Amino acid sequence: MTGRRTHVRFPFGRYLHPVGDDFVQVEIASGIVLLAAAAVALVIANIWTRGYNDLWTYELTLGTGGLSITYDLRGWVNNGLMTVFFFVVGMEIKRELVEGELRDRRTAALPVIAALGGMLVPALIFLAWNPTGAASRGWGITTATDLAFALAVLALVAPRTPAGLKLFLLTLAVVDDTGSVVIITLFYSGDVEVSWMLVGMGVLLLLIIASRLRAPLQPLYVPLAFAVLWFCTVKANLSGALIGAVLGLITPARSRDERHVLHRVEAPLHLVASFAIVPLFALANAGIQLGPDDLRAAGSSGITWAIVVARVAGKAVGITLAVALAVRLGLGRLPTSVTRRQILGVGVLAGIGFTVALFIADVSYGGIRLADAKIGILASAIAAGFLGSCFLLRSGRPTMPTGR
Repeated sequence: MTGRRTHVRFPFGRYLHPVGDDFVQVEIASGIVLLAAAAVALVIANIWTRGYNDLWTYELTLGTGGLSITYDLRGWVNNGLMTVFFFVVGMEIKRELVEGELRDRRTAALPVIAALGGMLVPALIFLAWNPTGAASRGWGITTATDLAFALAVLALVAPRTPAGLKLFLLTLAVVDDTGSVVIITLFYSGDVEVSWMLVGMGVLLLLIIASRLRAPLQPLYVPLAFAVLWFCTVKANLSGALIGAVLGLITPARSRDERHVLHRVEAPLHLVASFAIVPLFALANAGIQLGPDDLRAAGSSGITWAIVVARVAGKAVGITLAVALAVRLGLGRLPTSVTRRQILGVGVLAGIGFTVALFIADVSYGGIRLADAKIGILASAIAAGFLGSCFLLRSGRPTMPTGR
């Protein structure tokens, strides 16, 4: 990747192995923080259950009359603050398209094809398990990869893996994020309020024009976009993920004075999203009750088992088969010094889905189904992390490049 980036250092010493970009360092450190936040939420929810639930179900209204929005605290995190997370996702996608792995079609072909296989196969497994009814709504839970967790595990258990393998995982996760935004928008939005949608589209059109003119509009992208466009999106009954990602995608790479606008906007927001918003999201959503009755109910739930099988086995099978097919057909080639066994290990790691998976679970289910889905997400993340680590530890370092 090219371009000048804001240099960031973290006190995690030997656990940080960048791939020429501080973005990866932030993701690895974020994965560690996210794991800690999820663990804290689990402990609090099982020790202080009533207080935890009362806190996150406390309702708060902003505005008045027809210009008001009411959510509980968990809703404000999931539908409000997470828009910033998806804004960063959109900028990640834009950066990869402009100056990263997605710029070169031949280099990007393999992880893109792998990501598509890693989304399709798990979704089909889930729907085969839950083909109809309300349970089938959760198929989107199986598609996303949690890049922060996956990179953290990769750095911890296999720090000497080839740089190409880390870039493969990074690009695959970015494509997964793109697919997740599309899935959330198309399948997890409610009935659209056309009037509010048109107002939002008008404001968005003005920002797109300003972006095309490469105007120095950094102050507008954050306050105006998130105040006006987010409000219109919520009122239109659309997902905040959509507007966040779109704003990220239209952020100009450079202004007219050739300053790196994308980098300057992304760097601080990436830190905020990684070390404040996503951990807060985990605190609000990872508080899964793990009492005997809860585990017994999840153990007999088709939703729980479908998520575990789809994420742990389906992701690995989909990614590995897609890579094998792409290489055989000449559509892509393995990165230098990367083996097929390492691809399988990364495919298993891609089954770690947490942030976006919990986000989709929240809009898919309620009540006991949501609890079953969350236990499935937690169990699949643990299983995928453990099995992926085992594959990568056994893979070792290749003795020769495998470019064919």
